[in-house]
Amino acid sequence: MLKGLDPLLDADLLFVLAGMGHGDEIAIVDRNFPAAALAQRLVRLTGNDTSSVARAIFSVLPIDTYVDAPLIRMQVVEDPEAIPPVQSELLQIAELAEGRPLTMGSLPRMRFYERAKRAFAIVATGEARGYGDFLISKGGVAPVADERARGENAGT
Repeated sequence: MLKGLDPLLDADLLFVLAGMGHGDEIAIVDRNFPAAALAQRLVRLTGNDTSSVARAIFSVLPIDTYVDAPLIRMQVVEDPEAIPPVQSELLQIAELAEGRPLTMGSLPRMRFYERAKRAFAIVATGEARGYGDFLISKGGVAPVADERARGENAGT
């Protein structure tokens, strides 16, 4: 166990998140999503809902600032403009973690599946609500003043 980290951030999930580069996508999906069939890398957090998993991930994962819609949701099949509560919750959690407004794009179900196949990893949750399926584009971490100073003074 590590100090200061959400307990949902186990070794497997931290390894996946740390291995991602800027612009890589991770999918967070509900219990009905065909995660095992589509994933290049699969992390199972099936005892947890989307909101809990999103809070844990967004506590360490920067969200991309260079794309128009760094969050992508799966569209409701019968009503593509509908935003179910699980989707509005994830957007609120992401915006709170980032401290800025974010744009959430959307894809029809089959196009979402195709894009999820190319995701760096899929995190399968136990979310019971439908349409709890998201793609998140990882951003970069800017250097902190202290890190720059340590680098400049490393040889002194």
